[in-house]
Amino acid sequence: MKASTLRHGLNLWPPFLFSGIHVAQIASDYRHATVELRMRPWNRNYVGTHFGGSLFSMTDPFWMLLAMNALGRDYIVWDRAGAIEFVKPGRGTVRAQFDLDDAVLRELREATAGGDKYLRWFDTDITDASGEIVAKIRKQLYVRRKRDR
Repeated sequence: MKASTLRHGLNLWPPFLFSGIHVAQIASDYRHATVELRMRPWNRNYVGTHFGGSLFSMTDPFWMLLAMNALGRDYIVWDRAGAIEFVKPGRGTVRAQFDLDDAVLRELREATAGGDKYLRWFDTDITDASGEIVAKIRKQLYVRRKRDR
């Protein structure tokens, strides 16, 4: 699937659309994505900040989607675990950036070359308009090369 088609589909996907999550960019080679969470009356909590679940949701599928598409059809990629650390209240539009570089892709390919599974953690910071960290996200991916049938 073309990255632009995926981006448009995600932006129309009801869980993202109705929660204020906007996929601003997915690079055509699936090596980079930028996601924003816009403050809306229906996605702020009692004290006027972003819900923690919304902050986590805005990052949820992206490491898996980038790795899955960058590695290609010969690999199985799943989310295995995730964690969030809240650093400061999130207000206004917040942003997360995902960068999947050549060294990480090489690491994933080498670790799974023999058919073994590989678990790897990816870190993402969610930042506010001034660049301050609002939350730190960790996602663990399960990666394995598909077996010949």
